[in-house]
Amino acid sequence: MKQTKRNNAAAVNSKLIRRPIQRCFAIFLLPTFAAFCIGFLYPFFKGFYLSFCKFTTTSNAKWVGLQNYQKAFADASFLHAFWYTALVAAASLVLINVLAFAVAYALTRGIRGANLFRGVFFMPNLIGGIVLGYIWSMIFDGILSHYNTSIVLNTMYGYWGLIILMGWQQIGYMMIIYIAGLQSVPEDMIEAAKIDGANGWQTLWKITIPTVMPSITICTFLTLTNSFKLFDQNMVLNGGQPFVFRPDGTVIKSTEMLALNIYNTFYLNANSRGVGQAKAVLFFVLVAAIALLQLRATRTKEVQQ
Repeated sequence: MKQTKRNNAAAVNSKLIRRPIQRCFAIFLLPTFAAFCIGFLYPFFKGFYLSFCKFTTTSNAKWVGLQNYQKAFADASFLHAFWYTALVAAASLVLINVLAFAVAYALTRGIRGANLFRGVFFMPNLIGGIVLGYIWSMIFDGILSHYNTSIVLNTMYGYWGLIILMGWQQIGYMMIIYIAGLQSVPEDMIEAAKIDGANGWQTLWKITIPTVMPSITICTFLTLTNSFKLFDQNMVLNGGQPFVFRPDGTVIKSTEMLALNIYNTFYLNANSRGVGQAKAVLFFVLVAAIALLQLRATRTKEVQQ
């Protein structure tokens, strides 16, 4: 039997089989590469070019240089949306990951009905963001109507409403990743810690958490990027409202996040589409930089098993 397996492996790796594959690899690679170029590379570089142009449609783009970027940095609503998005991302990062890890840890302790609870907690992730926005908008307005207010009339309620909505949707998804990490913790390490006299809290901090750092890295990355890219929930839940009138005469939406600000800039005024495209490029650079820094910071804490 072993000899047959060796012969099969040798046959698969033989030059007679590998040579035609190596000769024709471009034929197999070409469709995927063409789809990647058409669906990603071309739109990406086209959008980057349009960020330096003034246009209403892509066919009448006129080069204006850095003018769009200057207007983007001078836009008070864009700067406000950046700091507001950062605050939402920071709160969501802590809330979602702490609760997701706590739920995952509890469900890996051998409690009854663990599989049922996993399915229940994961279900909100299957609901679309727009549907979630409408559902939670009705829930919040039903509660706040007793206080003669609404989620679109109060900045604080809008802020916490977004965080609650994001947590309700994403905690179950992050929980699954943490469960996979917790189940990969070697049992002999846990037993050795118990023999050495470590209690449950010490085992959690000294053994479990360092071992599941790869899962923490993934969940932190997903939470950060999802928070900065949040759009449909923000648009449906409160539309960025309420409005705030500043002393200098500018009007901003106090709960408008970056993605919604870019959308409004691009579509509400046809003459500002170049500025909206410049904001989109800045948004891409910002999210990519934050994600890379976060990955580098958390990966240095991972334990090699």
